Amino acid sequence: MENTYEGYKNHLQKIAHLNSAIALLSWDQEIFMPEKGSSVRAQQFSTLSTLVHKMSTDTEFEGLVNHLLAKSSFGFKETRNLEETKDSIEQNKKLSSAFIQKSAITRSEAFQAWEKARRKEDYQVFVPSLKKIVDLEREKTEYLGYEKHPYDSLLNLYEKKLTVTNLDKIFKEVKKQIVPLIKQIRNRDQVDDSFLHQSFDKDKQFDFSIEILKLMGYDFKAGRQDISTHPFTINFNAQDVRVTTRINQNDLSEVIWSTIHEGGHGLYEQGLLTNHYGLPSGEYVSLGIHESQSRIWENNLGRGKYWWEFIYPKLQSVFPKQLSSVSLDDFYKAINKVEPSLIRTSSDELTYHVHVMIRYEIEKSLLEGQVEVEDLEEVWNEKYLDYLGVTPTKPSEGVLQDIHWSHGSLGYFPTYSLGSFYAAQFYAQAKKDIGNLETQLKNGEVNEFSRLMRKKIHQHGKLYSAEKLCKKFTGEALNIKHFVTYAKKKYGAIYNFNPI
Repeated sequence: MENTYEGYKNHLQKIAHLNSAIALLSWDQEIFMPEKGSSVRAQQFSTLSTLVHKMSTDTEFEGLVNHLLAKSSFGFKETRNLEETKDSIEQNKKLSSAFIQKSAITRSEAFQAWEKARRKEDYQVFVPSLKKIVDLEREKTEYLGYEKHPYDSLLNLYEKKLTVTNLDKIFKEVKKQIVPLIKQIRNRDQVDDSFLHQSFDKDKQFDFSIEILKLMGYDFKAGRQDISTHPFTINFNAQDVRVTTRINQNDLSEVIWSTIHEGGHGLYEQGLLTNHYGLPSGEYVSLGIHESQSRIWENNLGRGKYWWEFIYPKLQSVFPKQLSSVSLDDFYKAINKVEPSLIRTSSDELTYHVHVMIRYEIEKSLLEGQVEVEDLEEVWNEKYLDYLGVTPTKPSEGVLQDIHWSHGSLGYFPTYSLGSFYAAQFYAQAKKDIGNLETQLKNGEVNEFSRLMRKKIHQHGKLYSAEKLCKKFTGEALNIKHFVTYAKKKYGAIYNFNPI
């Protein structure tokens, strides 16, 4: 290993190559892999994950990083890359190769079990695999360490320094500010969205979703879109970022917002600096910030009226029979209908945070040992009835709807709400920075908005923490008041009332 910054960079890029191979296998597993390929695929994941861990904790590499950090001749970017890598090495050393190997196999097998359980609509099919996942995550918290709550160690993997204490405060504000707003809306005349639940040709839906991605500026020379059970974005580098969507023949909403949501993720990944591939400065900073980039497109633009003034005529031309008699105003109200529902990914942007809060509470309870995997379906259904007044009729509407637990991603869900709150704050700042933003959106012009996101968010990679990035862009740390202000103004107008 060359004892220079170039040697350090080359080593990280080799690790990135392996991670890209793992990502490609993951993409294939969810898109094309035949059922019988699952056993060997699990071993492939295990082998590559173990190699990544070994290279990431290599003593010679650690020595090189420490040697370079001791120098004082590097600039800001090089220093920050080295600091982030040192933190990553220290984190990775807490987990053994044996644990990494076992986790990779367990996750791959759990994904197959999850898909099988969904097909059979039987949660019990997933229980043995999920028990292994939860046991591994509990074990991981002890290896990683924590001060107050075991969940803190998992949260930190997705959003540095995020803790249960922080999240409890945030969700307290959700209960204080957002839940009362939802209750006020329940007492108003409900908007009509029945026209979104007609029969819509699946091929035409997919073709229109491609058009949406093009309108967003997603680069198809550096990506592609496919169909998956659960929409996701995966990247191998900034020049190869792939997204998936989901199509429901009788619900037009699913393809539109899963496409826009994943398109926002894809634009972030495509906006990372290609020449920083493998380095922290070429990676997204946190999942909260990543979600901000999907939610700002999905909600602030994608559920806003301005952009649809340009897009809606195009959608009407694709489905004239279903939508030609529906006005833009009625369409706008329908796509912002607030109503308790079962599925997180297709929920409105207010009740969405109740969905996230339910998962947050369940994950905390799992790690505390207050809830066991065998009881999860019952606990899930009780919480949905209690918080939203709805009950799943089948597991795919309930405890089996999300892919995350099959991936071992406990600690991930709270970043969805953080992303929405960041998004509202970033959008408010974007309107200040681009004085005629909403006029541009009416004309389908999103280039200046995209350039702003790339300048303020994407190009920085991990050079700044999520908190510092937010402060540099908006002048303050994450503040939920921006989302509350946005939500009250928007939904007060749609439902014709003055929010409390």
